[in-house]
Amino acid sequence: MLSPLDDYPVHQVAEPVRQVATTDRNFYDRYYFNCHPSSPELFCVIGMGQYPNLGVADAFAVVRTGDEQIAVRASRELGNDRMDTRVGPFRIEVLEGLRRLRVVLEPTEHDLAFDLTFTAAVPAVLEPRHVLRQPHGRAIIDSTRLAQTGRWEGTLTVDGTDHAVTPDTWQGTRDRSWGIRPVGEPEPPGYAAAQPPGSFYWLYAPLRFDDFSIVTILQEDATGRRSLEEAVRVWPEATGREPEPLGSPGVTLTFTPGSREVASAVLDFAGGVKVEVETVLPVAIGAGGGYGTDDWRHGMYLGPLVVQGRRYDVGDAAKRAAYFCPIDNLATARCEGQRGWGLFEFACFGPHEPSGFTGWDDVA
Repeated sequence: MLSPLDDYPVHQVAEPVRQVATTDRNFYDRYYFNCHPSSPELFCVIGMGQYPNLGVADAFAVVRTGDEQIAVRASRELGNDRMDTRVGPFRIEVLEGLRRLRVVLEPTEHDLAFDLTFTAAVPAVLEPRHVLRQPHGRAIIDSTRLAQTGRWEGTLTVDGTDHAVTPDTWQGTRDRSWGIRPVGEPEPPGYAAAQPPGSFYWLYAPLRFDDFSIVTILQEDATGRRSLEEAVRVWPEATGREPEPLGSPGVTLTFTPGSREVASAVLDFAGGVKVEVETVLPVAIGAGGGYGTDDWRHGMYLGPLVVQGRRYDVGDAAKRAAYFCPIDNLATARCEGQRGWGLFEFACFGPHEPSGFTGWDDVA
C-alpha cells in the first residue's frame, strides 16, 4: 500500500499515507474553487475530490451563463498515487501551498476549457470542525475545511468564446475540505430509515472587499439552534494584522417570492460590523457538480475513466430547486463603505422556524 507520498514527512498515523485513518466509506479529500469577472456575466464553479475507501477520484466544472449551466465532469479509479491530481482532462497543481494553485481543464469535445491560476488575497482561514450526527449518534459529517479569497489569471473558454482572465477584475474564493461526508452510491440507511428526515439550513459566505475579507459559516436545525457558526475578518498578509473574530453572526434574509432562494441578506457582527449582500447569479451545484439529486454524485464508481459533458436549463428558481442542492450564488456585498464580491452559498430544506417554513414544500 506504499505510494510516492510516503517519501515525504507528512504521516499522521502509523499507516502508509494511502491508508487513511478511518475505514468509513465516506472519507473524502476535496478542492473547491469559484471564478467570476466581478460581474453577473458568468460564474464558474470547479471541484476535485479523492475518495480513498471507494477507490475513486473525480472532478467537475460548471459554468452558469444566461439561463444555462454547462458542465464537464470526469471520474477515474484512484490508484495508488494520491499526489496524482489528474482526472481525465482535469488537473490541479499546487504552485505554492496556501498561496497559489493552478487549475486546468484541457479542451475536449465538450464546450468548456480553462487554464487558471489562483493567487490568494488573504491567508487561509481554518474553519471550525464540522460535525453532524444522526439521531442514533453516527457522524454523517465530520470534516475540516480551510477557506480563502483571491484573484485569477489565465484563460477560460465557454461555448466557443475565449475569455482573457486577468487579476484586475477576475476573482473568486476557494476551499479545501477533508474528512467524512455522504459520498458515492447511497448506502443502506438502517435505523435512519425509520426516522423522519431532518431539516437542513446552511449558509456559507466568503466575501472579499478592497482591504479585507470576511468569511461567515453557520448551520441550524429546524428550530434555529446552531450546530456550527463562525465569522472572521481576514486582512492581507502584508498588513501584519491577525484575523479578527466577529462573534456570532446575525442573519436577516430576504427570499425571492415563490422560492427558498435568497435575494438579499444582512449579516450583523460584533462591534457594529454589518455586511449587506445581494445575490446576482445563482448556480445549482447539483446540476452537473455532483451535489444533490443529479445522475452523478461525488465518489460514484463509473469505471477506469469516464468524461462527460452536460447542459442544464436553470433559468428559474423552480428548475434549480428540482436538483435539491445548495445554491452557490455569485454575490455583491457592501461593508464599511467598500464594495465586495464573493460566494453566498445557501440551502434550506425542511421546516425552519426562524424563516417561517413549516414543512418541506412551502416557499416564501
